[in-house]
Amino acid sequence: MYKLKTTAAFDSAHFLAGYFGKCANLHGHHWVIEVEAGSDNLQETGEKRGMVIDFVDLKKAVRALADSYDHALIYEAGSLQDTTLSALQEERFRLIEVPYRPTAENFARAFYEALTTAGIPVMSVTVYETPENAARYEV
Repeated sequence: MYKLKTTAAFDSAHFLAGYFGKCANLHGHHWVIEVEAGSDNLQETGEKRGMVIDFVDLKKAVRALADSYDHALIYEAGSLQDTTLSALQEERFRLIEVPYRPTAENFARAFYEALTTAGIPVMSVTVYETPENAARYEV
C-alpha cells in the first residue's frame, strides 16, 4: 500500500448547540485537516507514472477545501434563531450552514466525503481542533 499525506488549515468559529459546557458558546479554532491518500498500485503510464496521485493535485484539493471554510462562522442548520441569523447576514458576516453539529468528528467525515467525491483516493481524514485534539475518519 502506497500512502501520501498532506495538510491544510483554516480558521473559523463555531458553537455546539444543545451542549452543556463552554463549547456551547461561540468560539474559534485554527483547524488543521490532515489527509492521507493511497493505493495498492501506482499509475503506470503518462505524466503521472509512478505516482498514486500528483502531490500538486492532492494539495490543491485539500487547500481548496480548507479555504472554503476559512474565516467563517460554521453553524448547524436550525441552531440559530431567525433574528440572529438575519442580524449576522445584515452585518455581512461569512456564514456556513452545515446539516450536522460542527464537531471535529463530523468535519472529518464531511471532508472525507467531499474529497472522495472530487476523485481523491482518500484513506483517512484527521481534523485537529487543537494541536492536541483530533478526530479521524476512515472507511
